[in-house]
Amino acid sequence: MTSQPSETTRQQTETLTEVFDALPAWERRFRAARVSLPEWAEDAPDRSLFVSNATGTYEIYAWDRASGGRRRVTDRPNGTTEGTLTPDGEWIWWFDDTDGDEFGVWRRQSFAGDGDGADPEAVPGLAPSYPAGLALGRHGEAVVGRSTDEDGSTLHLVRPGLGEPLEIYRHRESAGVGDLSHDGTLIAVDHTEHGDAMHSALRVLRVDGDVVSAVAELDDATGREEPLGLSCLGFAPLAGDTRMLVAHQRRGRWEPLIWDTATGTEHEIVLDLPGDVTAEWYPDATALLIEHGFRARSELYRYDLESGQLSRLDTPTGTVSGASARPDGSVEFLWSSAEQPPAVRSTSGAVVLAAPGPQAPPSVPVEDVWVEGPGGVVHALVQRPADAGDGPLPCVFDIHGGPTWHDSDSFAAGPAAWVDHGFAVVRVNYRGSTGYGRAWTDALRHRVGLIELEDIAAVRDWAVASGLADPERIVLSGGSWGGYLTLLGLGTQPDSWALGLAAVPVADYVTAYHDEMEALKAMDRTLVGGTPEEVPDRYAASSPLTYVESLAASVYISAGVNDPRCPIRQIDNYVGELARLGKAHEVYRYDAGHGSLVVEERIKQLRLELDFVSRHL
Repeated sequence: MTSQPSETTRQQTETLTEVFDALPAWERRFRAARVSLPEWAEDAPDRSLFVSNATGTYEIYAWDRASGGRRRVTDRPNGTTEGTLTPDGEWIWWFDDTDGDEFGVWRRQSFAGDGDGADPEAVPGLAPSYPAGLALGRHGEAVVGRSTDEDGSTLHLVRPGLGEPLEIYRHRESAGVGDLSHDGTLIAVDHTEHGDAMHSALRVLRVDGDVVSAVAELDDATGREEPLGLSCLGFAPLAGDTRMLVAHQRRGRWEPLIWDTATGTEHEIVLDLPGDVTAEWYPDATALLIEHGFRARSELYRYDLESGQLSRLDTPTGTVSGASARPDGSVEFLWSSAEQPPAVRSTSGAVVLAAPGPQAPPSVPVEDVWVEGPGGVVHALVQRPADAGDGPLPCVFDIHGGPTWHDSDSFAAGPAAWVDHGFAVVRVNYRGSTGYGRAWTDALRHRVGLIELEDIAAVRDWAVASGLADPERIVLSGGSWGGYLTLLGLGTQPDSWALGLAAVPVADYVTAYHDEMEALKAMDRTLVGGTPEEVPDRYAASSPLTYVESLAASVYISAGVNDPRCPIRQIDNYVGELARLGKAHEVYRYDAGHGSLVVEERIKQLRLELDFVSRHL
C-alpha cells in the first residue's frame, strides 16, 4: 500500500511550485529537473542507471523498475555523470575525478547501495588517469582504458582472483576500449596508431593466460589518399557470436556494417537514407536499431537482418539524443526539439522516465537557413522572439563546440534564454561539423579556426542582408571550441562583432597544446598537421593570441580552473595580453573543469553574460 503525502509535505510542494513559477522562464528551464536516457543491465533489464539534476547537481541514480524504487548513487560537490552497470546488474561502476579535472579512478557500488562508507576503487592499484573506455563482462572481468601524458594509451584486463590487472595494449597515440564480447573472450580496441586521431582503426584481441594476441584487424585509414574512419558499435549480444557492428565512412558518410571477426567477412548495411546512419543491436541480434541523422534532426528505424526490411519507428520531428532497444522489442529514446523540453519516451507510447517536479517551459521553434559559403552550402538554425517583428534584431551567434559536433533541432536552455531577452539566435554548422558527410567534417585541416569562421561570416552576412540582424548589435558567443572560435573571430573579423562571450575557450593555442590532456594533443596534431614545434606558423595562424591587438569589441571570458581540455594557464596568458593592451574585457573563473554540473553555477554564468551584454551592447 502506498502512503499518501502528509498535509505538511503537500503544502511544502505547493510553496516550492509557486516559487518556481514566479521565476523568469529562462531560469526555470535551467532549474527544471532533467533525466538522461536510462542505461539498463543486459542480463537484468529491470535494473537501470540514469543521470539527473533533481537535487541541483547532475548525479547518477539507480532505478529498480520492478519496484519503482530510485536512489541517488553519487553525491559530490561538482557532480558525477560517468557510470555504468555490470551485465548482471549487481554493481555500478562510476568515475571519480577531482573537481571536474577528468583525471581519476573508477569506483564501484552495489546496485542495492548496501555498502558502508566511501565506495572502494574498482581496480585497486591501477593509477589515476583520464578515462579511455570501459567494458564490463559477465564473469567479473573488465577492460579499463587509460590515457596519461606519461604512458599514452593503455588498456588493462581485470580478472577476478588472478592478481594484478594485465596490461593488454599500449601506444603513444590515442586509443580506447571498443567492447568486450558476450562471452568475454574477445576485446575490441579503437586505435589511431597510424597517427590520425580523426579516423580510428579496429583491432580485436584475445587473451590466453597472460598471452595477448591480435586475432583480427580492420583499418580504413592506412594507405589511403583520404583516410576513412571506423568505430566499434558493439559485439553481437549472443554467447559465442564473433560478429561486431561497426560504423564506417566508405561512401562519404557514417554507415553501419557487420564484421565477423572470426572469418573476416563484412556485410555492409546499405540504406536509402540521406545523412549519417548509426546502429545498435536488438537484444536478440535479429535486427538493428537504426538512428538516422539528417539536416540537424534524427529519427529511428528497425532493420531486420534476415529480410532486409527497414521499418520507421514513430518518433516526433526533432532530435533523438540516444535510443535503446529493450528485450520486449520496444525502443526507449530521449527526444526533444528546440521548442519542446526533453522526455524519455518509448515506442510503446509511454513516457518511460519522467523528471520530478515542475517542468521546463517551452521555447520557440527553430528555422532552417541555407547559405552559400566559400566551401559549399552552410546550414544554420535560427530562433527569433515570437513577438519581435521582422527585425533587424539584436542577435547572438551561438557557436557550437567540438569541432566534431553539430547543432540540432533540440532543446537548449542557453539559446532559449537569449530569445526570451529579445535576441535572435543563430547557430551555424560550419565546416568541421558532423552530420553533413565526411568531406564537410574533415575540411578544416591545417587552417583550423579560419575555415570555420569563413562559414560563420557567410551566415552573418546573410543575417544582415536579410534584415534579421542589426549589424551594430551582433554578439559572437560560444563554449569550448565555440569559445575558441569566438576569440579568434573577434581578432580576425574585428568589424563584424559588437561583443564576444567566450566560455572555456582555447585562447593561446601553443600553450593549450602543451597543457591539455593527451588525447586532445593527438587531435590537435591531426587537425593542425603536427606539433607547435613542427608547424609553428600554422599554430600561430590559428591562435587567438596572435590577433589580440586587433580586438575592437569588449569580451567576456569564463573559465574552469581545473579544465584539462582548455587549461587555465593559456587563458591567463591571453587575458594578460588583453590587460597589457588596455582591451575591454571581463573574466570569471570558477572551481570546476570543462563546464559545470551544478545548476546554480550554470545560472550564475548565464546571468553574468546577460549582464555583460546589457551593459555593453
